[in-house]
Amino acid sequence: MDKLILNAAELDGYLTADDKKSLKSLDLLFGKALDIFPKLQIGQKDAENEIIKIYNEMGNKLQEICINNPRIFVYSFISPQEDHSETSRIIAKLRDINTKNDEFVYYIQRAYEMLFKLAWGSTHGTKKNYLIVKTPVTHPAQNYAVHKITNIDSKIENTVMCVMLRGALLPSMIMSKEIEEYSSHGYVTPFALFRIFRNDNKQEDDMEYILDLDNSFFNIDSLNDKDLVFADPMNATGGSIVTVVKYLSKLGVKPRSVIFLNVISALKGALRVIRALDNCDVYTLWMDGVMNKNAYIMPGLGDAGDRINGMDNNTNRRNIIQLLADYGSNMANLYRSQYREIENTVLLN
Repeated sequence: MDKLILNAAELDGYLTADDKKSLKSLDLLFGKALDIFPKLQIGQKDAENEIIKIYNEMGNKLQEICINNPRIFVYSFISPQEDHSETSRIIAKLRDINTKNDEFVYYIQRAYEMLFKLAWGSTHGTKKNYLIVKTPVTHPAQNYAVHKITNIDSKIENTVMCVMLRGALLPSMIMSKEIEEYSSHGYVTPFALFRIFRNDNKQEDDMEYILDLDNSFFNIDSLNDKDLVFADPMNATGGSIVTVVKYLSKLGVKPRSVIFLNVISALKGALRVIRALDNCDVYTLWMDGVMNKNAYIMPGLGDAGDRINGMDNNTNRRNIIQLLADYGSNMANLYRSQYREIENTVLLN
C-alpha cells in the first residue's frame, strides 16, 4: 500500500506551553466529573448539582481559551443567546445512547445546516441575490415567487469538498448541498476523497495517522488556490486533516484557505489544527475539553461513522461506492448533484 504516516509526537510539537497548560487544567476538571458519574448512575442525591457545577466551570474555561484563539469558532460560544437551546438540544440528541441511526442522521443534517450558517450564512451584507421560483399553481396563470437572499457567491463558489472517508462522507454531501442552494449559479463543489485512518493498536500519545494513497481519489489541479472544506463530524486529535493538508502542501498545493467543520471538537484537536496549518479556521458546533488515552473525545458521542453508516464488518470494510449505495434512493435523489461529482472523482482518477 502506498501510504503516508503522521504520528502524535509531530502533532504535539505544534502545541504551545499555554496550550498544554490549558489542556491539563481541563483534564483535572474532567477528572472530578468522572468521580461523580458513579453517583449519577445510582441516583445519589445532589450528584446532578455537582456535575452541573463542574460542566459550567469547564464551559467557562473553554470559552475563555477560544476567545484567545480567534481561528476557532464555536457556535455555542458566539451565536445569539436565543440559539443556545437549539444547539444544546441537537448535541444532546446526538450524544444520547438511545438515538438510533435514522434519527442520528437527521440531527447530523440539522447540525451541518447550522455550521454552514456559522461559516458563511450569517453574513448580513447589502448585496442580494433574487431567486425566481416557478410554483405548481397554474390557475388563472402560471405562478412565480420572488425570494431574496444575501449574496455570498464570492465566499462559497471557490470551495472544494475534501472528504476524509467514511464518517465524513454524508456531512460533506450535506455541506456541498448547502453551498449549491446558496449559490446564485447553482455551484456544485468538486470533491477530493482521502482514505485516512488511525492505527487502532496505538494510544493517543503515540497515535499514527495513515493516509492510504492507493484508495484516495483527487485531482491536484482542482485544489490549488481553492478554499478546501473538510466536514468531519468529530475532531478528536486533528491528526487526519493535518496529515492530508501537509501532504497536499508537499505536492505543491497552495489553498486559498482551509475550513474545518465539526459537530464536536476536542480542544486539543482544534488547537493542533490551527497551530499546524497557517490558513485554517475551525468551526465547531460544540467543544469538549478532553480525550481519553485511546484518543476518544469525552464525553463525546461515540463513533460518528458507525452511528451514521452502521458498523462495518472488520474483514470487509465498505468502500465509498458501497457507502453511497447504503444511503438508499432517498439520499441519492436529494444529493443527486453531489453523487455525480463523487462518481466523476472516483472514475476519472
